Amino acid sequence: MRVLVVEDEPRIAADIRRGLEQAGFAVDVVGDGEAAWFQADVETYDAMILDLGLPKLDGLSVLRKLRSANNALPVLILTARDGWRERVDGINAGADDYLSKPFRMEELVARLHAILRRTAGQASPILRAGEVELDPRTKLVTVSGEALSLTPLEYRLFAYLLHRRGDVVSAGELLDHVYESGTDREANAIEALVARLRRKLGPAVIETRRGHGYVVPAGLQ
Repeated sequence: MRVLVVEDEPRIAADIRRGLEQAGFAVDVVGDGEAAWFQADVETYDAMILDLGLPKLDGLSVLRKLRSANNALPVLILTARDGWRERVDGINAGADDYLSKPFRMEELVARLHAILRRTAGQASPILRAGEVELDPRTKLVTVSGEALSLTPLEYRLFAYLLHRRGDVVSAGELLDHVYESGTDREANAIEALVARLRRKLGPAVIETRRGHGYVVPAGLQ
């Protein structure tokens, strides 16, 4: 899963990046509203963490531009403004959640996971496919109760397929959601990741649809 962090304070941005990467996300960071709008327009993300007090273009304007362009990217507003009016303005502009500074990284990650669950129509925090379970809160993946060791890239790819369970996802889409900007991306890298995951999870968990992509079957028991 890939997140765009929009924060103009370098220290806070670095802390958020580090916390999200530890939680298993691919993270891109920009420091002003114009860069945020451009990045969200040309790249593919699963969520955005958006500060309101940005240079060049404020956060609410970025959010309104996204929604006016019918971009449904989930957005968590992160700001030092703690008044009720700013909260209402953010929600009315199309934000999915709101967190005030200072904050605990654990709460930010929990709220982000909740937004992604709602977007995917998932009620439970645990993602399941047959005997396989993934807990985004701990990054723990188990098969029949036995814990597995996944690399960060393997974890991101499998988490994305589980969030999209039942949907066929192309290799190109997986590249967009697994890797950060500026990373070398080759389609055969996805094939190699899927092959490694099948060896760990079992061959039936991820199916290949020739010419279309990969899917975790919705009916997997």
